[in-house]
Amino acid sequence: MNTKTNLEAVTENELPIQNNIKSLWEKLMKAKVGVLPLPLYIVLAAIILTASVYNTLPADMIGGFAVIMILGILLGDLGQRIPILKEIGGPAILALLIPSILVFLNVINTSSMEAVTTLMKTSNFLYFYISCLVVGSILGMNRKMLIQGFTRMFVPLIVGTVLAVVAGMLVGLLFGYDLQHTFFYIVVPIIGGGIGEGILPLSIAYSSILGGSAESFVSQMIPAAVIGNIFAVVSAGLMMRLGEKKKHLSGNGKLVKSEDGNEVHEEKEKVIDFSLMGAGLLIACTFFIVGTLGQKFIGVPGPVIMILFATLIKCLKVMPHKMEDGAHNLYKFISTSLTWPLMVGLGMLYIPLEDVVKIVTPAYVIVCASVVFVMILSGYFVGKLMKMYPVDAAIVTGCHSGLGGTGDVAILSASKRMALMPFAQVATRIGGVSTVILASLLLKLLS
Repeated sequence: MNTKTNLEAVTENELPIQNNIKSLWEKLMKAKVGVLPLPLYIVLAAIILTASVYNTLPADMIGGFAVIMILGILLGDLGQRIPILKEIGGPAILALLIPSILVFLNVINTSSMEAVTTLMKTSNFLYFYISCLVVGSILGMNRKMLIQGFTRMFVPLIVGTVLAVVAGMLVGLLFGYDLQHTFFYIVVPIIGGGIGEGILPLSIAYSSILGGSAESFVSQMIPAAVIGNIFAVVSAGLMMRLGEKKKHLSGNGKLVKSEDGNEVHEEKEKVIDFSLMGAGLLIACTFFIVGTLGQKFIGVPGPVIMILFATLIKCLKVMPHKMEDGAHNLYKFISTSLTWPLMVGLGMLYIPLEDVVKIVTPAYVIVCASVVFVMILSGYFVGKLMKMYPVDAAIVTGCHSGLGGTGDVAILSASKRMALMPFAQVATRIGGVSTVILASLLLKLLS
């Protein structure tokens, strides 16, 4: 009779344990946070957190990218999983608001804040991101559809702006706000083009006309811009859902209906050439520099010049197709990989909840909401009349009520329509500059 040795018995007893450990490990590796396996994400997060706690996190692009990407991957993933929230742009909402709340509560330490500040402000990551998206999407568009989109979008933009101003002032009057106060301190900040391009110039203009410090006017206007941006993000998410349910209303990133296939983007090569992406990066950066150079000599905002220059190059067909491919592939990489991390940085530095908390009342929020909702609804119906995709026209029009470039990224990402970035930028920049100029002149006349 065969008898088992003690060693064999021990080995057999260990096998079930080993199998359970292996099975558990396989399950953990299949669980993912974004594209990262859960165990790897935990290890990376622990390393970054430890470096931050011990003040060894590099206060440069490396440290900044580490912080915003580790948070952006997590918050973007959570936003796509949470019921109801995922239907209204959850990833964008969480990526913007959670970091802002953490900063408000002083949870994020100095080391992390310095790294993110260097990346976002010193290195100007926001404009790098926008440049890659604008140039890549324009060079990847069909010429005919590009021209039609730019020429038609101004009608819903103008109509939407006028109706939004009227609606905001009427709702403000209904809740006891003075018409002048509602217009200059609630409506104008929402449609002024963001903080840097809208509120700061407005604060200087208000200060020179009315007296007092510009900083005092900034604190009065920022809450409206932030609240308006949040409603615009939620509305964009709702529009996306409407487009998914009624597909004939949505172009999925296409603004103008076409009789020849409704295609906005030209067919691209399936194989990505990474050296061409490098060329696309150089092209995007150079186009941005063209904008800054033009601003110095003609005074038009640099991003607007960049858009016009890219459009001109596309329409004249002077850019080689391979280079267009490179720029378009870079656009797809940037929009896919860096959107949620970028919004974490924006939430940390550009969504000041402390200012919002000081001034917000239910009536104030309703006035802000009325401006945004009327803007988007008018874009929807006017766009429909002009043979545009109403969902996409509404989203582009709604970008006029966002926080400038910050708002464009949040609104378009919430609606999964980053291809509309060139149109959104025009709506934001031209609409914002026009609002700042007109509001300043009107205040001077009334003073």
